[in-house]
Amino acid sequence: MNCIPMKVLWKKKTQKEIEQRVYTALKQNINYDHSHTLGIPASHLDEKVFSQDESFLEHAPFISTLVQNPNHIGCHTLGSSESFFQGTQAIEKELMDLCALDILDGSNLQHDGYVASGGTEANLQAIWVYRNYYEKEFKAKTNEICILCSEDSHYSMDKAANILGLDIYKVLVDDGTREVSKETIDQAVSKALENNKKYFIVICNMMTTMFGSIDDPDHYVTVLKSYGKDYKIHVDGAFGGFYYPFTNETSKFTFNNDNITSFTLDAHKMAQAPYGTGIFLIRKGFITYTNTQQASYVEGEDCTLIGSRSGANAVAVWMILMKYGFFGWQEKIFILQKRTQWMAEQLLDLNIAFYRHPNSNIITIRKEYVTPEIAHEFGLVPDNHHAPKWYKIVVMDHVTIEKLQLLVDSLKVSEIV
Repeated sequence: MNCIPMKVLWKKKTQKEIEQRVYTALKQNINYDHSHTLGIPASHLDEKVFSQDESFLEHAPFISTLVQNPNHIGCHTLGSSESFFQGTQAIEKELMDLCALDILDGSNLQHDGYVASGGTEANLQAIWVYRNYYEKEFKAKTNEICILCSEDSHYSMDKAANILGLDIYKVLVDDGTREVSKETIDQAVSKALENNKKYFIVICNMMTTMFGSIDDPDHYVTVLKSYGKDYKIHVDGAFGGFYYPFTNETSKFTFNNDNITSFTLDAHKMAQAPYGTGIFLIRKGFITYTNTQQASYVEGEDCTLIGSRSGANAVAVWMILMKYGFFGWQEKIFILQKRTQWMAEQLLDLNIAFYRHPNSNIITIRKEYVTPEIAHEFGLVPDNHHAPKWYKIVVMDHVTIEKLQLLVDSLKVSEIV
């Protein structure tokens, strides 16, 4: 386990301290009932539908934020933002700092970022930034820029390629280890070069969605440098961002790695935040390549893909992380690791073939060991609903050993085992 003794921002707070901070922030936001401001195309939630009773909201800081409905449009780490919502924007900025410094080992004031709608948007944001960067700084044509990622990467890479008009090249992975190699990367890069690609947007996985597998960024660097090609590396930690850094104290996925420029983390997975809480982080000097100057009515303009977004989502993630503190979070992940290891040992005893990265809480079982009935009963997710080859188990907070034992018992009596 990662045993860093001191964290800059991630220190546990009591429930009273959390409430006080959020309510103080809300008082710094606009109050539509007590203000004479007339020009904002927004208001609090409709009180005919959503209760604004003070006794109901007194000890409900997240619900209170939802009701007051702050718009966090823009990127608050850049400086100027909509002053009407400065209180809760400050909480979002602190959340970005916490993730960059205390999870990804960054340096103060050396990053930008925002709470996106999810990992898909955060990945799109990164690829959008780098496409524009190459077009502006290198005068690159769009057809000279490409996305390079493993075949196990999330489908958002294909979505980004389609939306942004980029070609995508998939690196083959080993069927057993789920690893990319220098050789398979070289094959994909060679194909891209044959098609006159000059600039590479590389996606490295910090726990893939289906397998929990990890890419080695050094392999990409070695191959692309051997060809003398320019690249930017984005880390898709949508699943692993709040998990893998706490199980591998020598992780290469940090801002200390000069080869990495940006990260996706997704709080509505392992952090159990509401949906709509993806996190995008990038080194200073890059996010402005997606600045939409036409958003001139927005104070500070807008560099984000999503535009208007709920400030309540940022507050929710901040509250969760503050409730645990760094060491509480370590303990949470430690318990999930132990449960996952227990399940892996049961499968080994049954001679069932599966994949599990040792720093991951995902176990993926080969199809031939899972009957359709078992897959349905336990909600095991296939890699492909039309022609599955694997079924996965994700050990979340609610996935106790008692529940895992039920699956083990079913596998024991199945005709396949």
